[in-house]
Amino acid sequence: MPSRARHPAVRIARDLSEALGELRFKPPVAHVYDPSDYAREPLEAYLKRFANPGAEALLLGMNPGPWGMVQTGVPFGEVAMVRDFLGIGGRVGRPAGEHPKRPVLGFDCTRSEVSGRRVWGWAQERFGTPEAFFARFFVCNYCPLAFLEEGGKNRTPDKLPREERLAIEERCDEALRRMVEYLDPARLIGIGRFATDRLKAALGDADGRPIGTVLHPSPASPLANKGWAERAEADFARQGIELP
Repeated sequence: MPSRARHPAVRIARDLSEALGELRFKPPVAHVYDPSDYAREPLEAYLKRFANPGAEALLLGMNPGPWGMVQTGVPFGEVAMVRDFLGIGGRVGRPAGEHPKRPVLGFDCTRSEVSGRRVWGWAQERFGTPEAFFARFFVCNYCPLAFLEEGGKNRTPDKLPREERLAIEERCDEALRRMVEYLDPARLIGIGRFATDRLKAALGDADGRPIGTVLHPSPASPLANKGWAERAEADFARQGIELP
């Protein structure tokens, strides 16, 4: 049954969580976390406060990181940045079938998510306030699920078997189209190649909005480790986006 949540972005997130909850995954995936369910309170606070129509660009990530959105429900949600910069808190529950090596501690988590600290740290340094940043941009993830192997290793959606990947894409593409329709941004930007490819697949040329990309802030990226903010800003500049 579709969600009756009032805010359009919240409704989209709840509907996607419910649709993905019907899927099952085979080994090597052993645990699936859905922070849009157990961390619904901070996620929906984020959506209600910042997901507003008319942004200059939608910035799309891939899926939750273990020390970011998995803990806080917020995309790229490194705990300190979510709490201190975005000003968001809230109750965080526990996922069903929690992996002992990847506990969900919510805002009590002391680990820092490098990608999230880079994204929101840059937003804070460049824009000063969340309001100034979100007046121009909105950040969300393509897929709200995190996938863990038996040993605790994170497995990204692009590494799943084709059948499982296609089932996820069908549901996440639809949610992405709904979010773009609601937000009506002037352009679409993937944070990393995977997100850019999904924007093109889900919306493509028929949508008419420019689709671009910026470097992903993952510490697994040698380029990001040499100065992600500078390279991301160069990517923005190549797309004609002027920053303060």
